[in-house]
Amino acid sequence: MNGLTELERQYILATQNGLPITKEPYHAIAKQLGISVDEVLALTKDLQARGIIRRIAAVPNHYKLGYQYNGMTVWDVDDQQAEKFGDAVGRLPFVSHCYLRPRFLPGWNYNLFAMVHGKTPEEIQQQRGQIKELLKDVLVERNNDSSQSTHYKSNVMLTSTEILKKTGLRLKNKTA
Repeated sequence: MNGLTELERQYILATQNGLPITKEPYHAIAKQLGISVDEVLALTKDLQARGIIRRIAAVPNHYKLGYQYNGMTVWDVDDQQAEKFGDAVGRLPFVSHCYLRPRFLPGWNYNLFAMVHGKTPEEIQQQRGQIKELLKDVLVERNNDSSQSTHYKSNVMLTSTEILKKTGLRLKNKTA
């Protein structure tokens, strides 16, 4: 990352693995960097405005919380209703993230994606069923072309087999 000042680099190194778990995490960062809390907050806003930091958010490890199963549910939803129903799906308490994506035809008809997490395979299937009930009137029904080798489904759940990555970009300490 060229173009970072030494202070910006030290700030990123101090925060890239998470903010300190304290009542006032920015005070701890300020003390570590030898600057004021106001300077830390201004630095944070500047790095966000420049696109160097996209967001600051709590990201719980759902595996450590006992949610060992997850599935990305994908749905073929009527384009005219996708945003409205996507918002409704995204508000469900068991959906961690939900978004619209373009279809890739032929072969990938799905435009609404929703990630669910549960403690058992049955739980995530039940959650998929709740989403299906919510979307039942806006799912696209397509005729199965006899030339296709697979049967068409209006939704599918893609499940994880392993964790590939749970972190963003990390800077190396110059002394490491």
